[in-house]
Amino acid sequence: MGNICRSPLAEGIFRDGLAQAQLTGLVEVDSAGTGNWRQGDAPDVRSVETAAMHGIDISGQRARQLTAEDFDRFDLIFAMDRSNEATMRARAPSARHDRIFLFLDHTLGSRADVPDPYYGGADGFEDVFQLLRAGCTELVSRLGRELRQPSG
Repeated sequence: MGNICRSPLAEGIFRDGLAQAQLTGLVEVDSAGTGNWRQGDAPDVRSVETAAMHGIDISGQRARQLTAEDFDRFDLIFAMDRSNEATMRARAPSARHDRIFLFLDHTLGSRADVPDPYYGGADGFEDVFQLLRAGCTELVSRLGRELRQPSG
């Protein structure tokens, strides 16, 4: 929602996975929130600390709000929960609804939300990290297969 907890973690985990799979530069990655109240803010310190415990640095990320241009710029747009998915669909041109997915549904086949850890403790951030890592691992694997297929 504010682009300071789940999405920055997902962006960092996904970028790390792309680097490990030697796919950096082949995929454009960014995160954004549906709300505008945190624009320019660094990720929540608990997200930064959780990522750092896993060797991922997200401290340089800054929150931004999803823009109308994002619906044309990105082929895949992931929502962390159904509420954000509904907000995205309401803002997107109808021709772009096919680019919007619930993250865990698209990556792991689970129609579940990624829980928002903001009001909880550090354990919630670790739980979210593990969910996101599982989803990002699957997404990197899938994209790797697609990007490495010979064209023609």
